[in-house]
Amino acid sequence: CAVKAAQVLSEIAKNEEMKKPCIEADLVLTLIPLLESTDPEMLLHAGRAIGRICYDNRDLQEELVKVGVITSLVRILTDYAETEPLVHVDLLALCNLADLDIAKEALSKTKVAEQLVKQLRRAENHERLEIVFEVLQALAENDALKVQLVEAGVQEVLSEILLRLRGSSQAEDTCIVKAASDLIVSLLLGGKRGNINLSSLSRPENKQSRQRLLEFSVCIIHFYHVSYLTCLVLPPSDGNCVRMVQLGVIHQLLDLLEKHVESGDVSVQHAALCALRNLAIPVVNKVQMLEESVAERIQALLKSEMPPVQFKLLGTLRMLADGQADAAEILGQDPMLLNRLVQWCDANDHSGVRGEANRLLASILRHNRSQEVVKAIQEAQGVKHLVSMTTCEHAAMQNEALNALAIASAIDLETLEESFKESQLVQSLHKLLQDDNTSPEVKYNSMGLLCRLLNSGDLRQEIEEDKIEETLKQLCSHSNADVVQAAVTTLQVLRGDA
Repeated sequence: CAVKAAQVLSEIAKNEEMKKPCIEADLVLTLIPLLESTDPEMLLHAGRAIGRICYDNRDLQEELVKVGVITSLVRILTDYAETEPLVHVDLLALCNLADLDIAKEALSKTKVAEQLVKQLRRAENHERLEIVFEVLQALAENDALKVQLVEAGVQEVLSEILLRLRGSSQAEDTCIVKAASDLIVSLLLGGKRGNINLSSLSRPENKQSRQRLLEFSVCIIHFYHVSYLTCLVLPPSDGNCVRMVQLGVIHQLLDLLEKHVESGDVSVQHAALCALRNLAIPVVNKVQMLEESVAERIQALLKSEMPPVQFKLLGTLRMLADGQADAAEILGQDPMLLNRLVQWCDANDHSGVRGEANRLLASILRHNRSQEVVKAIQEAQGVKHLVSMTTCEHAAMQNEALNALAIASAIDLETLEESFKESQLVQSLHKLLQDDNTSPEVKYNSMGLLCRLLNSGDLRQEIEEDKIEETLKQLCSHSNADVVQAAVTTLQVLRGDA
């Protein structure tokens, strides 16, 4: 009668009001031994009854784990892998328990990863896929289980699913694509969304698992979660950025960008640019990305009128130019880019875009060594914006502008001379030196630029007429040693002693 009794209990437990009497009668502990049965029908009804009684009851669920139900569930999934009703009940039970840390710990000591990957591969309908994904998503939060899932080949199956459903517009398929992408991301991130590293996969002993997973992470780019790439490639020091560029991520991102420039999907453009910017952080990636003409390809977005896209585009280009003279020369001799930059430098309605445009302009000058770039920026009327940048409220940006103008002056002061006079650069520098709130580094860099300007007769005259010499004398007693040294040096150049 046990099978029939278990069936009756499974029906009774459907009723919410009957769960409490079942618990008070200790029926859960009575049913658990039945999970060791070899009768599939007994396992089916006993499993249903236990699952329904314990549903949404954390205390009872933890008790189930403590008395060893995990071992029974994994055994059933292994022995009856093709018995559909039993597999369904078993997966539901795992789904209900998988969020418990105690359950994850118990599951990590079994071969559940192999069995779940097997079920994922043989799943033929959306409902089954969704249940398996829900279990896997929970298990991916555990380091040991994450490694086991990768070693069991979950990424290959996920890739097959994504490729199979690629291009489908059906709502059910979209949900599955999202779940598969989510799972890849969780495996890469170490489970918890905020933890942007490979967690246990980053350990040396798991190098092979990490590489296998990264190879399949590329497949999410063409699907639902391109935005998560911004997390996948951080921090740069752990090698994720370099590995993903080696795997060909760049061209897939660029293809995606170009596709959505036409469709106008701002969220995808923004996300892909975020990823490109992060990928451009390591120096070795900058070189490869420049060789593969990334800078030229992403300039197709220059026509975008969406501030979030403009902001990320500028940041990506600035990251590519950072420390790369070749990139600075390419960007600095592109009339379309320079004209757009100058427009954005006046973007009063979006301070972020305005700031990034100025910073990119300064970066191009700082990292280039070409007279042609200096002339191109002068012709695009970008110099006045860099002069304005020297007096902005952010010290970092002030220093970037001062260094850029100093380098440009060293390359071709004659070309810049007239713009410097029109934009009253000398007077701006004098104010910075006089202002007690100006940081020591800004004062130091201001004097470095002044030394360059003294090579021009007209600008030297302006410096003398503005009585900057008196200010320099006062700075010789400044509390900062670097400022004092710069003041002494500048006075010597001004007086012709150097």
